[in-house]
Amino acid sequence: MLLKLQQIIVKPGQQMLLKDISWQQLENILKEMGEKRASRISYSHGWLEIMVPLPEHEKDKEYIGELVRVLLDKLQIDFEPFGSTTLKNERMRQAVEPDTSFYIQNQAAVIGKNRIDLTIDPPPDLAIEIDITSRTRFKNYEILGVPELWRHTQQGLEIFLLKEGKYIKSESSPNFPDIPIVELVNKYVQQCLTIGRSQAMRNFRDWVKNNL
Repeated sequence: MLLKLQQIIVKPGQQMLLKDISWQQLENILKEMGEKRASRISYSHGWLEIMVPLPEHEKDKEYIGELVRVLLDKLQIDFEPFGSTTLKNERMRQAVEPDTSFYIQNQAAVIGKNRIDLTIDPPPDLAIEIDITSRTRFKNYEILGVPELWRHTQQGLEIFLLKEGKYIKSESSPNFPDIPIVELVNKYVQQCLTIGRSQAMRNFRDWVKNNL
């Protein structure tokens, strides 16, 4: 007896792994799951992982995404935010959903688009993953050619840059040169958790105003 997708329950903080999933099956599953959902997927050569994040995962995603937006606006850099949109390339048999993502250098190429197809569209310039219970699937992002990946864990922020097809850890971000991104993100995400988002963001905007 075949199970329907709605019969399968994945609890927050847990993952489910399915094998031998064809590309058409992946497309059907994504359609059935819909766009307004808590779960995230990653897909590689027939292996499909479905993960449901914890509530604190979603909070950290929002905090870091807001910090990025404030910096880009202050620097007057045009960008297009794409959240946790599905990044997929049928030729490469890869798909992944970052927690949030931004088109910066390539923002003009995706203006007005609601969906991204990496067989024709460029990958986002920056993808962000929040790792509380799961490990970022570096391989997906490497194959899809995402040039910069941030991973935020309970130990803080890590920056990875794509060099010759592999991610190399970096202390700085080429999207924000001369800005201590790791230090700032760690400091103000922690403030969000201790004094609340509103006061932390006011403090961050004050830092930006006084230093940029």
